[in-house]
Amino acid sequence: MVPLLAATAVVAYTAMPAAAAQSVTTTTTFTLSNGTLDITAPPGPVSLGSVPVGTATLSGTLGVVSVVDSRGSDPASWVASVASTDFTSGSHTIPAADVSYVSGPLTTTGNNTFASPTVPALSSTPAEAVTANPGSGNNSATWNPTLTVTLPSSLAVAGTYTGTLTHTVV
Repeated sequence: MVPLLAATAVVAYTAMPAAAAQSVTTTTTFTLSNGTLDITAPPGPVSLGSVPVGTATLSGTLGVVSVVDSRGSDPASWVASVASTDFTSGSHTIPAADVSYVSGPLTTTGNNTFASPTVPALSSTPAEAVTANPGSGNNSATWNPTLTVTLPSSLAVAGTYTGTLTHTVV
């Protein structure tokens, strides 16, 4: 008879030291592209109303003028200006200088300081209507200007007087 051998296996487990943690860094970038500086105004024709000959003044609102600055600048500032031709009806003229422009209340966004000086007399030379003093990032301003026409006492001619206002922003 063959003797049976008993075998015992002993498994030894030895804990290995933990591997050191590894890290990898990745530099990540993105670009914010700048937008534009835009101005809009009523395309016209806009009627300021009607008064009888001999009336001293005529006032009316032009409609909404808006500047949107989406350039994302720092500093972000701009100036909106207004200029005007004379107002004519046939051979009769009311000079642009007899028309004042009041921006009125502003509705604004952004962190700029906004100002709206009165333009006491329009002309063909642009005059500051609204300014956005340095802030940062995007901003906007909206206003509905009032035009007041001083009618010369020597003007006694009825008619529809037409002039052109030009708004500019820089």
